[in-house]
Amino acid sequence: MTAPTSTTPLTPYATLLGFTRYVDRTGPTKATFVGGLRKQRASRHGFNPHGQFVKALKADIAFHTGGTHLAQVADLVKPRWRPLYEALVPGATTWLRSLGEPMGVDLAQTRDALAMLGDLPVKINPHFGVRYADGHAEAVRLHFDEAPPSEEAALATLHLMARHMDAVLPHAEPILVDVRRGESHRMPTDTKPDQVEQWLAGEAAAFRAIWSTAA
Repeated sequence: MTAPTSTTPLTPYATLLGFTRYVDRTGPTKATFVGGLRKQRASRHGFNPHGQFVKALKADIAFHTGGTHLAQVADLVKPRWRPLYEALVPGATTWLRSLGEPMGVDLAQTRDALAMLGDLPVKINPHFGVRYADGHAEAVRLHFDEAPPSEEAALATLHLMARHMDAVLPHAEPILVDVRRGESHRMPTDTKPDQVEQWLAGEAAAFRAIWSTAA
């Protein structure tokens, strides 16, 4: 006896990473990318190779150890992931040191939020937050790719985080950290949120349409 096949349609959905990678694409590559996301969602397969790296970085912030955990993490992962970790550690260490004295920075708890762009749900999930001795805080999203984040991807990430900061980490500033280069990206001061919102709404509508045709 064969198991019944589910006829429940897969509702369109994106993570912050998936959606910002989508807006960074052009032409036919958008459809190919969304089709891949849909298949991954249907199979429920997914693996995060950066998990131990993020834990090490958070540990260095939480325990004020200035990079000790990062320095050791490449030796603790499976051999297949060592080249990736070895490529990430120098930039992450540079960024960590840019925060100032280790004792002057603490780890802050962030929460995930669900953004609605029209009818498209997008999961807003920073990696962690940092809080400084003067009280101000930042919600941190990490960018691991070999290429630096494009202006569009960075703007979409920062805007969506800022849009839901009351739920993510109240009163914090969103930042996108380019891990390999150790650089922080912040919302440009001349950004017009209404224009960004219109742009993202259009991208979300197209995402939904592609998702449906890929069914």
